[in-house]
Amino acid sequence: MTYLLQFILILATQLTYFRIANHYNIIDKPNQRSSHTKVTLRGGGIVFYFSVLFYFLLQGFQYPWFLLGLTLIAGISFADDIKPQSSKLRLLIHFIAMAFMFYQLGLFELPWYFTLIALIVSTGILNAYNFMDGINGLTGGYSLVIVGALWYINTHQVSFIDNNLLYALMIALLIFNFFNFRKKANCFAGDVGAISIAFIIVFLLGTLILKTNNFSYIVLLALYGVDTVCTIVHRIALKENIFEAHRKHLYQIMANELKIPHVVVSGIYCLLQSLIVVGLVITNNPYWYLSIVVLILGVTYILFMLKFYRLHK
Repeated sequence: MTYLLQFILILATQLTYFRIANHYNIIDKPNQRSSHTKVTLRGGGIVFYFSVLFYFLLQGFQYPWFLLGLTLIAGISFADDIKPQSSKLRLLIHFIAMAFMFYQLGLFELPWYFTLIALIVSTGILNAYNFMDGINGLTGGYSLVIVGALWYINTHQVSFIDNNLLYALMIALLIFNFFNFRKKANCFAGDVGAISIAFIIVFLLGTLILKTNNFSYIVLLALYGVDTVCTIVHRIALKENIFEAHRKHLYQIMANELKIPHVVVSGIYCLLQSLIVVGLVITNNPYWYLSIVVLILGVTYILFMLKFYRLHK
């Protein structure tokens, strides 16, 4: 009954938001970074935040500092979706939100360098999720793979979080994907969706890593991570400003230059990350596995780009 109630609440929230976004013209207009060509509702990923909020209201406030951090980061991201906010203000709110999350995780009780590493990794994941949110189905589908993997690990390998939180997220992702993972999306996640789900996944991964003392679980984000890092290195090599809008991510080239349908590209990313998850589940050497996965993905990225640019000189 609880899951049915969550489904009804999240679906009602999604549909209500569509009406609000239509009324107040909260839309995503195509620009030089975009991979879409039509005006579409922005901010549909707000349901990721509300799925966590409804979980707390129905199950009790088990992780209050995490919720406070998520509320701050969802709030500033939604404000940025409506009207661009100061980059300094956004960065300040992000750091405050992560401080609340770190307090929830107990990271401030560890040596300072662990906290610094966690801050760098967390900031990188938030930005990677935002950079990779560019085509229909990618953010929602990829996140569903990650949350599903975390559910499997939590259920069959090591218990690190309340499964009801994972169920709430999966319900929200399924509902969002219904409207987004299609040829003509009804809505995009927006910053509120991409950054909120990234923040949530950082919290879940952080909880798992601290529980097991096994950093190799970061392989759950290997595909996003390698694409983002390789793209940044590529742009630096081209002497481009990495802070300016661009369309040089591998998924963008596949969707824009090669004209592969968005849902196909997103499906490829989801399938590859799913295969990586399967390998993680069955491997006995997680750190070797992490190294091999990153190496294979990195080499694949380089070979793809070399062939692409050679054929399109």
